[in-house]
Amino acid sequence: MLDPAGVARRDAFLAALAARPLVMGILNVTPDSFSDGGLHAAHDAAIARGRAMAGEGADVIDVGGESTRPGAVPVDADEELARVGPVLDALCPGLDVPVSIDTYKAAVAREAVRRGAVVVNDVWALGRDPAMADAVAETGAALVIMHNRESIDADLDIVAEVERVLDAALARAARAGIPEDRILVDPGIGFGKTVEQNLACLRALPRLAALGRPILLGVSRKSLFGRLLGRAVDERLPATLATNIAGVLAGAAVIRVHDVAPHVDALAMLRATGALA
Repeated sequence: MLDPAGVARRDAFLAALAARPLVMGILNVTPDSFSDGGLHAAHDAAIARGRAMAGEGADVIDVGGESTRPGAVPVDADEELARVGPVLDALCPGLDVPVSIDTYKAAVAREAVRRGAVVVNDVWALGRDPAMADAVAETGAALVIMHNRESIDADLDIVAEVERVLDAALARAARAGIPEDRILVDPGIGFGKTVEQNLACLRALPRLAALGRPILLGVSRKSLFGRLLGRAVDERLPATLATNIAGVLAGAAVIRVHDVAPHVDALAMLRATGALA
C-alpha cells in the first residue's frame, strides 16, 4: 500500500495531467531493449540516468526490468526485481518526481510500490497476469493500461480493437476497485501492429479520448520510423519529436521518451508560441 508520501506523489502526478502534457522518461534496466539495451543494465548507470532525466525536466521516470520488444526473452519476477529493485530503492526516495514501474507481473508491481513506485505501467492492460488488477487496487498505485497483441493481423480494424481492449481493461479495473480517475490509456504504438495500423492509431487519438481517460503515447525511436523513413534507431529523434508534438496537439497527456531534454524544450516552445495552452 502507498504510504502518505506515495499518495501525495501519485495525486500530484494525476493532478498535473489536467494542467499540461507530461514527459515520462524511459529507464530500461535491461540487457536487451531495442533502443538502449545494456546501456543502463548496471545499477549505478541506471540510477545516474534516472537522476539525469529528472534534472532534464522529466515529470515521471518509468523503470522497466524486462524488454517488451518483439522476440525478447521473458524473465521471471525474481530476475525482474533483481534488476529494478536497487534502482527503485535509490530513485524513489531521492527524486522530486514520481517513479513508475513498467511491468505486467503482479508480484513485481506490488514490490515496486512497496519500494516507492506510485504508477504501474502494464503493457498487457491487466490481461497477462490475472492478479494484476487486484495488486494495483490494493497498493493504491495509478495505472497505465496499454493495448497489445501477440501477433499482427493486417486486416484488423485496429482502432476498434484498441477501443474494445482498453474498454474491457477499464471494466476489469473497475471490478477490482481501481478508481477510474487513477487510470491512463495507451494505444500501444509498435505493439502487434502494421505500419499503417500504427499510423491509424496516431490519427485516432482524438477518437480514443472518448474512452474518458488521459492518453499516454509511446513512440520513442520505434521501428515505425525505420520502416517509413529508413532511419536507424539512433537517427529517429526528429521523427519521434514530430510525432510526439502531433500527438500532444491531438490530445495526448503524457509522452514516453528516451530523449527527455529535447521533448521538454519542444513542449516549452509549443506553450511559448501559443500552439499549446
